[in-house]
Amino acid sequence: MTEQRRLAAILVADVVGYSKLIGSDETGTLTQLQALRMDVIEPQIAKHAGRLFKAVGDGFLVEFASAVQAVSCARAIQEANALGRLQLRIGIHVGDVVVQGDDLMGDGVNVAARIESVADPRGIALSRQVHDQVRDKLDLAYIDKGEIELKNIARPVQVFVVGGAKTATQVTALPLPDKPSIAVLPFQNMSGDPEQEYFTDGISEDIITELSRFRELFVIARNSSFTYKGRAVDIKQVGQELGVRYVLEGSIRRSGNRIRITGQLIEASTGSHLWAERYDRVLDDVFDVQEEVTRAIVSAIAPEIAASEQTQALRRKPEDVGAYEIALRAWSDVLVGHQTSDRAKFDSAVAGANRALTTDPNSVLALQTLVYGHGLMGWYHFAPDLTQAHRESAEAAERAISLDPANARSHALKAFVPFMARDYERQSEALVAARRAHALNVNDTFVLYILGNLEANAGDPMRAIDYCQRILRLNPRDNHIHMIYTLLAYACVAARRYADGLAWASRALNDAPRNNAAYTNLIACLVGTGQIEKARAMYQSASERLAPAFARIMAGRNSYSREGDREHSRVFMRVAAGLDPPSAADAVR
Repeated sequence: MTEQRRLAAILVADVVGYSKLIGSDETGTLTQLQALRMDVIEPQIAKHAGRLFKAVGDGFLVEFASAVQAVSCARAIQEANALGRLQLRIGIHVGDVVVQGDDLMGDGVNVAARIESVADPRGIALSRQVHDQVRDKLDLAYIDKGEIELKNIARPVQVFVVGGAKTATQVTALPLPDKPSIAVLPFQNMSGDPEQEYFTDGISEDIITELSRFRELFVIARNSSFTYKGRAVDIKQVGQELGVRYVLEGSIRRSGNRIRITGQLIEASTGSHLWAERYDRVLDDVFDVQEEVTRAIVSAIAPEIAASEQTQALRRKPEDVGAYEIALRAWSDVLVGHQTSDRAKFDSAVAGANRALTTDPNSVLALQTLVYGHGLMGWYHFAPDLTQAHRESAEAAERAISLDPANARSHALKAFVPFMARDYERQSEALVAARRAHALNVNDTFVLYILGNLEANAGDPMRAIDYCQRILRLNPRDNHIHMIYTLLAYACVAARRYADGLAWASRALNDAPRNNAAYTNLIACLVGTGQIEKARAMYQSASERLAPAFARIMAGRNSYSREGDREHSRVFMRVAAGLDPPSAADAVR
């Protein structure tokens, strides 16, 4: 027999705290429930052309032909029961249902039942499908609760709750753009001095300007975000009205020549705080303080947004992700591959980036992943054809820049291609390009990381150390902070500051025990400080623990572009391997 199906609007309602009420007053609760059904629920169902197809305990399941009828009925029930002792929660969904006699089953019913649990007491919760059908037809306001994981429902469901009467100024929630989006609210002047407004507004405006340097961010313009100046705001409402996922808010308080600036980064849909910081400064020069704090805030929150986006993308089911999420996952894979020397992660990153490009050929993030992925595959000698890997890396960089010429990260990655290819003759030229990329966005710590590598390799290693220290100060909670420790050790070897390098390499190895570069830097610093036996023991340990990757490194893959640095590194490794006597290290130390 052919299964009968139809599309229906399903309303599910139940009594809040019913079990507790039954436990304290069974007879009274049952009497009130019967009265609620007879006097309110059933009359409103009949008035709105609904059909009660199931009533179990305190629960009621009702079918309607349209979403408008269902929501109108729910609203009427809640208004009629506003003063009742029994509080109802109501959930509504439009979906496909299976007809079994007078009963209905299937996904349409299940989703409605799960959405009902999201509603507040005396509240109404709607799926996106219902919201889309009623938002312009009923005199109601709606609050977007975002996508919610519901028990036993395969995919997250976007839920809206009904919230009061629509006003003339109400703005329909804007859709989120296809990249991370942020609004910077005007910072509050807590000093009580109107003369400080210029400084408070200046901080907010500068943060907006500097965030706009991150081409991967969608930043709301000043004219829009400053409409909230002087108003008490609901962050979730701001997110809906401006169509952003993140909101930055803050305050400034001045006392004499001292100033305190606070900032909070909030995920608008949930109200969750992702980052918060306080900056206390002496106000000797207003503009210097304004620039310093602006740069500190921007450099701190950009990685927090990136980490949040990656976490959300990794949580989504594969069938639910689009090109942007695929590219995010691929970028995450290439970073993990770099820190663990894991070929499988590089393969996954390259495959993911290519998959993202089939959906969105203009995905700059996917192209950046290809630059880094192919380049590091060549660096680690994972690529079967090194020449082809470096060519594909360079071609992806050129294409990324052609799509967005102002993207600092694309320019930095292009500069990094000769480094990853160990093309010694082009690294001075690459260093100049990396400095230009840094000028495009002085707040991007990833760009600063690439510049630090090239300075250590072909420029001034002391500048590289300074850049790394700046990264640690700007972004101390980076998930990949051991890469900065490794770069610091690498730069210290080039600067012949072995004791300092030993400390940084040890920290890197503690955070990432399978990081090949951390081992090689630690071994070099042990030799440099005269601890030959420890260096040899560490060399032996790395050879056993990280084979065959470590063996490939020892096969002569040296990244320094200066001949003296390459010889110095080569000799130190030979001493650690027991191939040269300790005196050989003395000769080049």
